[in-house]
Amino acid sequence: MPTRRRGAALEQAILRAAMAELTENGYAGMTMERVAHRAGTNKNAIYRRWPTRAALGIAAYGQFVATNTDVPDTGNLRDDALELLRRANSTFSSPVGGILRALLAGARDDPHLLAQLQERTADAGSATWLTILARAVARGELRPEALHPRVATVAVVLLRDEFITRGHPAVPDSVLTEIVDEVYLPLLCGRGADRPNP
Repeated sequence: MPTRRRGAALEQAILRAAMAELTENGYAGMTMERVAHRAGTNKNAIYRRWPTRAALGIAAYGQFVATNTDVPDTGNLRDDALELLRRANSTFSSPVGGILRALLAGARDDPHLLAQLQERTADAGSATWLTILARAVARGELRPEALHPRVATVAVVLLRDEFITRGHPAVPDSVLTEIVDEVYLPLLCGRGADRPNP
């Protein structure tokens, strides 16, 4: 008789099962019943932790993308930002990106879940972007005022917008360069600049 799992061990089994279902069947084909069967548990154990299918899918996706934590360190901010955008572009245009788009659609009526998903999007988490900005500050490329979480993720949010609103299968590299050179770097370099008194 298998050992009954509890706590974190059971949660990890459920999340792995959910991501396997998302990968094999997509968000539309993922059901609580299928996840429970794959994880060797029951639906009640899932619902106690994740009350909706969208919540479970987002948690599984978030854990999946969190495994890629390598932060580029090319020696300059522009190349670091481009590398992060290129990675995100590759993810968004892959089958994993299809899962992300389905989850975004599934969470659109729940602002809390939608915010969670956006925060967990591959390479969109503010911690990764703040890391490259902090290195740029240490090198003297930016002022410390540039270290703001909402500002840090502007580039990848713009990239995500290209997929969501324009329906690109993959965003051309020229667009990534434009986002970095025409929007992101000017915004960051303008942080902390002298402003007129109100």
